[in-house]
Amino acid sequence: MTVLDDRIEMAEENDELTLDDLFESLERMPAPEGYKVEIVEGAIYMSPQRDTHWEIILDIVEQLRTKYPRQRVKSDVRVDYPGHLNGFASDVTVMTEGAEKNAKGLWRYQDVEFVAEVISKGTGANDYGPKKAAYATAEVPVYLIADPYQGKCHVFTQPKEGDYLSETTVVFGGDLDLSRTPVELTLNTGEFPRDQ
Repeated sequence: MTVLDDRIEMAEENDELTLDDLFESLERMPAPEGYKVEIVEGAIYMSPQRDTHWEIILDIVEQLRTKYPRQRVKSDVRVDYPGHLNGFASDVTVMTEGAEKNAKGLWRYQDVEFVAEVISKGTGANDYGPKKAAYATAEVPVYLIADPYQGKCHVFTQPKEGDYLSETTVVFGGDLDLSRTPVELTLNTGEFPRDQ
């Protein structure tokens, strides 16, 4: 057991654990270079950034930038979501126009208009499971999962009561028509690389 595990266990016993406590502890013990750190339902996940992962993220960001100003498009920036200790650093996040940080200097989940996650082998279950549920509970209008192992994108829309009512699946190479969503554009997946 590490010092961090010990502190977390003590805090949980006293019902004192907060996302801020967890992230402050993590900042004192930095993640290895090239790793992304998130907290999903109180569990800490570190995943390496692979070329495939980054290329898909960059492609999504570049396409979003044809519509959105740079200040509204975020990557790997902490946003705290509903549920037990959910501090996500989504691969791509688009904030609503006029969004402002809260008193802690964090973006509010109520101002998130679009989220994209690119699947990693070790944390993919989070993207399809608890993160999807948290995004739906937060009423994020559009949630995109790009899965380089399947070679598919899954787009979830119409959040209601902690779930998404609509799912569209597109094979890499096709177009993701988001024109009838708040994103109001079509993303091309023709250059999304696949992974083994």
